[in-house]
Amino acid sequence: MLTTVVDPVYSDDFACLVAPLPPAIIERTARLVAVIAAHPGLSGKVMKGWKSVNFRHAIAGHVCSVFPHDDRVSLYFEHGRQLDRAEGLLEGDGLRKGRYLRLMPDDDIPVDAIGILLSEAIALFA
Repeated sequence: MLTTVVDPVYSDDFACLVAPLPPAIIERTARLVAVIAAHPGLSGKVMKGWKSVNFRHAIAGHVCSVFPHDDRVSLYFEHGRQLDRAEGLLEGDGLRKGRYLRLMPDDDIPVDAIGILLSEAIALFA
């Protein structure tokens, strides 16, 4: 389980997840996972079958997942349809309940907006 900001970077499961990806994607994924892991009440776990890092809250359940791809990193919010659009950050209007934030290798990570979305996602069920 990922319980600190540092754990995702040094986890064997995390290393295996990102090993085939370009260095810029590995770095972006590690930074995004660290930002989410630092949010109070969340615990993360690498899901090998899903090729993601999933984050849960004790009361709210599954909150979000980080999916690294060859050319981008996606932050998927399980109940994203119910969240504020955070100034247009979330995509996926065609999805039934989830929404996602797409980060390209050179994009800044919108730390404050992600924190707000995480808090909002937890508050839906807490």
